[in-house]
Amino acid sequence: MKSKLVLPMLTVLVPREAERDETRVASTPEVIKRLAKRGITCLVERGAGLASGFPDEGYAEAGAQLLEPGDREAWSHAQVLLTVGNPGENFHHLKEGTLLIGQLAPHGNQALMGQLENRGLSAIALELLPRISRAQSMDVLSSQANIAGYKAVLLAAAQLDRFMPMLMTAAGTVQPARVLVIGAGVAGLQAVATARRLGALVKVSDVRAAAREQVESLGARFIEPPERGTPGEQGGYAKEATAAFLEAQRQQLAEHLLDCDIVICTAQVPGRPAPLLLTRELTGLLRPGAVVVDLAVAQGGNCELSVAGETVNHNGVLVIGADRLPASVAHHASSLYSRNLGALLEVLVTKEGELCLDPKDPLLEPCLISLKGQLLKPELVPALSNGQEVTP
Repeated sequence: MKSKLVLPMLTVLVPREAERDETRVASTPEVIKRLAKRGITCLVERGAGLASGFPDEGYAEAGAQLLEPGDREAWSHAQVLLTVGNPGENFHHLKEGTLLIGQLAPHGNQALMGQLENRGLSAIALELLPRISRAQSMDVLSSQANIAGYKAVLLAAAQLDRFMPMLMTAAGTVQPARVLVIGAGVAGLQAVATARRLGALVKVSDVRAAAREQVESLGARFIEPPERGTPGEQGGYAKEATAAFLEAQRQQLAEHLLDCDIVICTAQVPGRPAPLLLTRELTGLLRPGAVVVDLAVAQGGNCELSVAGETVNHNGVLVIGADRLPASVAHHASSLYSRNLGALLEVLVTKEGELCLDPKDPLLEPCLISLKGQLLKPELVPALSNGQEVTP
């Protein structure tokens, strides 16, 4: 028998993720319990947390109401929808004014923008949260990138035909693996730390000379970026590099690839294709048995040979297109993601239990992409003029 739906002031819905390979869940019992103490009603679809190790009983004990997946009544009453990715076909069940919060991949996503506008929905794209001190506890990109950097090294170590640490045995000494990390962002630095813990020798290439201190503090060697056209950073992210700079960087990387065992690629630019740094020719400089793990493959990849979700064997070099690594560590990835969303909601919900969305708030201005159907970031989807795409 279907349970009765009880809806006080503010109602939050946590659905099962629509994407087949997504094992994470947007909220865990820990955070549901926190929200319930604020007087927020939490609706959770049955089975939403099973793939990440959070059974339905845990949600019920935390104060959530359990619902059957796709329950139209629940979707139509929800005022906030928490997701990891796109909500899928149930999008059209949401009522006007509902707030959607998740990693929505808004860049160039005309279908998403059209749905938000047509349904009169509000939306926060977590990828666009500003990198300011106030938003640190809400930074899903950092929490998930930490996991990706960690798991990338483990994947590489599992595929490598050598040990990672130096070993001194009765049969002789085994030299440590040599690792090159491209990009010293959150994922890159976690990859450095993990590789160093496993005993590897690590070098790091980054376009920002300021990254040297962080890299060296982890015991790795920093490769100075080429001097001409250094892009620097903006808003906590690396700027897009010029073609001349990228060519200089590729030439610089060539000499380091000759004695390299593992390459971890993490270089990305928000809203742009990932910079191509390892061409087919450069990848060929690696010895047979070497491993490349490309974390930027979903944005086109730093390696020309990368294919999302696949491992390509190029003359003995394994190129792993690692497009969903956080989902492979689903329990902790969900825990961190849920805490990020919980911190955001606690800021958005007033003491009276009302949802407050101020487009002028420095926290929301970059990431609130729609407010009751009004698109606030039209530049995310290039306009069409006379049939030709115009880049903002």
